[in-house]
Amino acid sequence: MADTPVLRLAQVRKSYNLGTPIEVEVLHGIDLTLARGEFAALIGPSGSGKSTLLNIVGLLERPTSGVVELDGQTVHGDDEASVTALRGRSLGFVFQFHHLIPAFTAVENVMMPRIIGAGRADAAMRAEALALLERMGLREHAHKPPRALSGGQQQRVAIARALVRRPPLVLADEPTGNLDTKSADEAFALMREFNRNQAVAFLLVTHDPRLASRCDRVIELLDGRVVSA
Repeated sequence: MADTPVLRLAQVRKSYNLGTPIEVEVLHGIDLTLARGEFAALIGPSGSGKSTLLNIVGLLERPTSGVVELDGQTVHGDDEASVTALRGRSLGFVFQFHHLIPAFTAVENVMMPRIIGAGRADAAMRAEALALLERMGLREHAHKPPRALSGGQQQRVAIARALVRRPPLVLADEPTGNLDTKSADEAFALMREFNRNQAVAFLLVTHDPRLASRCDRVIELLDGRVVSA
């Protein structure tokens, strides 16, 4: 399994409004492989297909044609239960806006993916979530609601939430786009730490050339095609 790519796309195409006069193909035969533990940036102008590609990699949309393999498993879009299970165990998500649940504390937000997976909370989950928050520099804020945290602190909670199930791949969609430069650098450094120390692969969508230049690899998308990787 160690030699198996964490992600492989082969001739992935995506069209909308199939069979209608306004049918449009957004992705045109994408071939892409991401190695385990790789830290890659995905860049491209608005309308290049980045969001569509990320949705397909995140198993939120199905390609019109082509092959998607995640963590060594070929995705079959007609089996929704297995797709949901694969997403839960193989992917973490970090977004531009943290999407924390306001009614829960920081530690409860971090625990949420584990609670959903197991159907209940337990002491081991809480201990793991607290340990993650400590590594994020947020142990003293663990029992505060999101509204009591700064934007950078909230995003660090979101990163911890993405990592709590130890997924082999984290998809980060403009994770620093809503932060000031200092907070953005801190969030990036934390993702890099987990990438290097835990061999978690990251696919980071960003418009920030500073961050892209600090990734191991830059994948450029233009008009629905990979033009450099």
